Amino acid sequence: MTKRPMQVDDLYHIITTEDPRISPDGQWVVYVRVTLDKDENSYKRNLWISPIRGGKARQLTRSGKDSQPRWSPDGTQLAFVSGRDGKPQIYLLPMTVGGEARPLTSMMNGATAPAWSPNGDYIAFLSATNEEERKNEGIEQPPPTDKHDGKARKERQEEQDRKKFDPLVVTKIPYRVGTSYLSDRHEQIYIIRTTEGLTGDDAKPRRLTNLAGNHEPPQWSHDGKFIYTAHQTDITLDEPFRNSAIYRINVRTGEETRLTDDTHTAFAPKPSPNGEWLAFTRFPIEGRKSLFQSIDRIAIMSIDGGDVLDVNLELDRSSASVNWASDGNTLIFSLNSEGNTPIYKANIATGTVELLSAGIFKIAGADVSPSGDVVFCASTDVCPIELMILPVGEFSPIPITTFNSEWLDKVTIQPTHEIRYSSPSGLEIHGWYLLPVGYEDGKQYPLIVNIHGGPHIMWGAGEASMFHEWQYQAANGYVVFSCNPRGADGYGEAFQKSIIRNWGQPAFEDVMAGVDVLIQKGLIDTKRMAVTGGSYGGYMTAWVISHTDRFACAASQRGVYNLISFYGTSDVPSLITGEFDVDPWEDPTFLWEHSPLAHAHKIKTPLLIIHAENDFRVPIEQGEQLFAFVRRSGGVTKLLRYPREGHEMSRSGEPEHRVHHLKEMMTWFDTYCKS
Repeated sequence: MTKRPMQVDDLYHIITTEDPRISPDGQWVVYVRVTLDKDENSYKRNLWISPIRGGKARQLTRSGKDSQPRWSPDGTQLAFVSGRDGKPQIYLLPMTVGGEARPLTSMMNGATAPAWSPNGDYIAFLSATNEEERKNEGIEQPPPTDKHDGKARKERQEEQDRKKFDPLVVTKIPYRVGTSYLSDRHEQIYIIRTTEGLTGDDAKPRRLTNLAGNHEPPQWSHDGKFIYTAHQTDITLDEPFRNSAIYRINVRTGEETRLTDDTHTAFAPKPSPNGEWLAFTRFPIEGRKSLFQSIDRIAIMSIDGGDVLDVNLELDRSSASVNWASDGNTLIFSLNSEGNTPIYKANIATGTVELLSAGIFKIAGADVSPSGDVVFCASTDVCPIELMILPVGEFSPIPITTFNSEWLDKVTIQPTHEIRYSSPSGLEIHGWYLLPVGYEDGKQYPLIVNIHGGPHIMWGAGEASMFHEWQYQAANGYVVFSCNPRGADGYGEAFQKSIIRNWGQPAFEDVMAGVDVLIQKGLIDTKRMAVTGGSYGGYMTAWVISHTDRFACAASQRGVYNLISFYGTSDVPSLITGEFDVDPWEDPTFLWEHSPLAHAHKIKTPLLIIHAENDFRVPIEQGEQLFAFVRRSGGVTKLLRYPREGHEMSRSGEPEHRVHHLKEMMTWFDTYCKS
């Protein structure tokens, strides 16, 4: 069969998987299957089930709004979260006798994160409430007289919520996060009986927590007497990413006991199946340093608290996923390492760590079967996210699902080429490139340089968020280059922290050194080079073209350009104080000199600026300032604004917007690199 190049509308063909959960008998795996609906301009999330060793997949739900599947301990029921009737609620689906899913919760503000008790009698979950709502929980409300009365009540509640923001009175920071304005509600932990047909108080959920601030998803102890969670410890901090500690909650009394101290931020607790250990993730609290620059380390302690041991300390890599094996003495985990997420196991008794698999893939969710098989969702350089299994004793994972195979058989997929090279600093930098579709040896091609965000994230050959975009660029005749410059995760803590107080120059040197390597290989027409990136990658795109004229054009997406105004408008001001160790009033000159906007008058490279209007992470004023500076200083520029979108527009925004922005960028690149 003759294959065709990747097209922009191929985005609609990509199917991905999320959140795999293995059945208690180890024979099946349930997961979320995600598709894009072109007609409705939306995403569909449904639950599917597959035999763990591979075989025919079967669809379980069809609402398009289902997620977070969780098996009951005996395997007879599946709890999951669905927004099929409005706000997300928890449903139970029979797995052995057939039948429809029944709603378990009807929380006013929705319910998420279901967790079964060990005996299956209860489910713990999260629901957001404020102080007034918690006071009224015990007051019996008369049932709706009919469906019209029920609808009227719902509309009254929605109108009350709307009035809280019209006008909006702001007395704290942050007052908006992501794409939403914050309410006074916080995630609390509830439990509810799972037996069908209960009435009265037996059918009502019981709230276990009452602390201000959000709780993390609940995790039951092996005997069902306690629930473990993480809770924010500094709720008055003007910052959405707050420090947290591990807590143990007595299910009978609701008493909360703090288990970790203030030396570290601790989160994601996981009690061991044998009731002896508690695993969690942590990083040290270092004054006002950014929460983003530290390596997330896997830690363990006795189930009741006490001394803490870091499991992956010597490996000097951040954790990606953590699971207990059924024996309760073995941890199965993956780490971010040099573009990949290798899988390890740690024996708690001996302290030994063993590599299980070092494949070229990026893991996005994992589970471990009773026999020790590891099932996970992962992407590679030639395939979007599919479900895979690493059987016990094997080193290479095997696909469980092949949802994308039929489509992939029709399109040309360019393999990734790995390079390692020295930057001017003498450090080794890790990069990758794709050759254009139809590449001919000895011919030179236009180049697109892609710079990642973060700044402390890690790209690799199997980067799922860029699979379609990179292949689309290669299909349009470009060499496609990316790398992990200084500051990236996956190469050790010293490498990650090497750009503190200096975001621009180190990464600039590392990226340009990679470009020179490709030029030396004879691949690149140096008069036809483009550069692009998003978030911190947008910062770097603007920094690059304000410090060199080597590029024919650039596309800067959702970037940080003015560090001073970013501090006052972003929902993460700690990114400035933490990364640059300064508040703006302490040294505004220093922050200005490290802002691309200070150098924007030097930009002569034609620049496309892309920004989302509802982005509270990097507000659109950043893109507006860059557009004004470049245009008024005589540069060639264009600004694209996307309504209703936030910082994740290019990855999870409205599909039509994602396609449009890719088309616009390619048109911009072609105009200056092919004309």
